[in-house]
Amino acid sequence: MKVVILAGGLGTRLSEETKLIPKPMVEIGGKPILWHIMKIYSYYGFNDFIILTGYKSHIIKDYFVNYYQRYSDITVDMINNSVEIHRTQTEPWKVTMLYTGENTMTGGRIKKAQKYIGNEPFLLTYGDGVSDVNITSLINAHKNSNKIVTMTAVQPSGRFGALIIKDDNIITSFKEKPKGDESWINGGFFVCEPQVFDYINDDDSTIFERAPLEKLAENHQLNAYKHSGFWRAMDTLKDKNDLTEMWQTDTAPWAVWNKGI
Repeated sequence: MKVVILAGGLGTRLSEETKLIPKPMVEIGGKPILWHIMKIYSYYGFNDFIILTGYKSHIIKDYFVNYYQRYSDITVDMINNSVEIHRTQTEPWKVTMLYTGENTMTGGRIKKAQKYIGNEPFLLTYGDGVSDVNITSLINAHKNSNKIVTMTAVQPSGRFGALIIKDDNIITSFKEKPKGDESWINGGFFVCEPQVFDYINDDDSTIFERAPLEKLAENHQLNAYKHSGFWRAMDTLKDKNDLTEMWQTDTAPWAVWNKGI
């Protein structure tokens, strides 16, 4: 199952960092948050990634093209024009990076990835949020639901949107960012059937969180996987600093690969 990561937005609320680099490349403890997200999926055995780039896409591409040498010990012999690699530290990842346009909305980006995903289920998330969500349990819940999309629902402080969830975990209403606290909101970490593409117009202005998810909810095809554990989106400099402090103090809940859980 492929992992699709939305990584093309401007990240304007984190402008202190994103003036020079795309938001998914903002570092937590010396590694981009994108790397942290990929490590979560890799821990559960998912290593085939499709990264949907846009704003400053070349920085993401350069990072992965040079990943092998970036994290290896090397000797550069300038006299003989040679490079010797002594110790390597790589990941078992296959990374496809698609340039989906600087101004393309989330739905438009996902639609552009359709031919690379193929006619099979796929995982989907945003390139700016980390969680200790159990991906295996998430997928099992999706399979048991027989719905087109399963969304991880979380309960942070009330600055995001709200869902109405029935007792059988079927989402009947999706509203992006209404007012109110203690609501279940969209935490990303989706599981999608290929039929989701039928709900997304072939238009760069299509916002996945608007018409596609709203229509899926109306049709009772949007399932909720309630996650009461850790989840945090890196929207502001405070978020970035908080996540960095957790990483540096070995209290990062999302770092499941370090905990063996």
